[in-house]
Amino acid sequence: MTKSLKSLWGRFLFRDRGIIPTKRIMLVFGLLSLTLLVGAVRGISWGFILTINGLVFLVSLIDLLFSPKKNQLSFNRILPEEMERGLPYTIQLEVNNHSQHSFSYRMVDNLPQSFVQPFPIVGMAAKEAVTEVTYETTASVRGKYEVTKLFCRYRSFIGLWEKQTTVDIVDTVKVIPDLTETKQYLANAQQFLIYEGLKIRKQRSGVGEFSKIRSYVVGDDPRKINWRQTAKLQEVMTNEYEPEHGKYITILLDCGRMMGAELKKGNRLEKVLEAALTVAAAALKKGDYVSVLAFSKEIKVFVPPAKGMAHLQTILQAIFDVKVDAAESNYAAVFQYLEIVQKKRSLLLLFSDVRTFLHEESALLYLKRLRQRHLFFMMGIEDQTLINRIKEEPKDVQTVMMKSIAQQQMLIKKREKIKWEKQGLQMVEAREEKLAIAAVSHYIDIMNQNLL
Repeated sequence: MTKSLKSLWGRFLFRDRGIIPTKRIMLVFGLLSLTLLVGAVRGISWGFILTINGLVFLVSLIDLLFSPKKNQLSFNRILPEEMERGLPYTIQLEVNNHSQHSFSYRMVDNLPQSFVQPFPIVGMAAKEAVTEVTYETTASVRGKYEVTKLFCRYRSFIGLWEKQTTVDIVDTVKVIPDLTETKQYLANAQQFLIYEGLKIRKQRSGVGEFSKIRSYVVGDDPRKINWRQTAKLQEVMTNEYEPEHGKYITILLDCGRMMGAELKKGNRLEKVLEAALTVAAAALKKGDYVSVLAFSKEIKVFVPPAKGMAHLQTILQAIFDVKVDAAESNYAAVFQYLEIVQKKRSLLLLFSDVRTFLHEESALLYLKRLRQRHLFFMMGIEDQTLINRIKEEPKDVQTVMMKSIAQQQMLIKKREKIKWEKQGLQMVEAREEKLAIAAVSHYIDIMNQNLL
């Protein structure tokens, strides 16, 4: 196809500029042609038929005078800078009509393929007015995208011909992980954790940072009574302690091949990112230092430790576009790297696939060394398919075989977990919808026990 033909073809594919006939004019010419064909059978000359067709065509061009010129129209797009994956967002388009003619339009925005495409958008634009057009879309894949063009076709009230134009409007949007659970925790931390059955509590009596002196109430530990203040105020007063702040939390995100396994909503990595951000928010809110390391066969991202809620935005911007790699994760290289960058004692919270990790004998050697300085804890997502196979009723031979294989796999995993846990390396699996809750609950539990 030559360059000129490609350009012409592009005009008919909602691109570039041009004028195209509508269904209305095609219907007019169809009826006219049918009428003239009947007349031709009765003796009307072909010259007369061609003349009539030409005159109707020329008269139809008057329709173009009742539609705005391209330079009389301007467009604008209002797009959020960040969109959370899987959540609907409203995009606003502004059509500024400077002409004396109203018109009907069809618009298509040049959204990436991973966005929901609710197009074309159909409506009417008033003369000498700004018309606001809105549509709703949802992004399903994280990353940074550019929306560069807006395609518009418009016609007058007669509607015989349709003009099309392409507007260059460049906007950038970041699709970040779903922060719904993070916001729920920040809004009401205790309610978020009660759902899991764990309550935020103070540390053991007299352990942690001194918080304040308050009046004694029924149920307080008598050992915490402040006798000096009690004698001074003639009222029983007690000391209140809270967990020590300033602990170091290192969140490890596995981006290897197994994290691409599909779940009910997204894949494992998507749920892990949401849970990791929730844990980071919980730790930063309590005054701890948080660092994040994403890896697969090599280190992808490392965010150095810092505290304060502003650091959550730093973490988010660093990891919002990490992807699953088609390669096995190199745990040994990660633990070697941690020995170099993380000198202070910290909680190493690893989000990964438990079954894959259990067979990494080389990782066990490095973890034994790391355990001398750090506290290791691993979170994984339950294999719901395996669990369903185990619960399945043995109806026939094939079902019995699949059930027995699933039970064998579960026993192997339990045996390996026990071996690792004897080395002091704790592992927990949670259902995908409760991963964030379970991760934050275990973090709070570790802080309450003063294990760091």
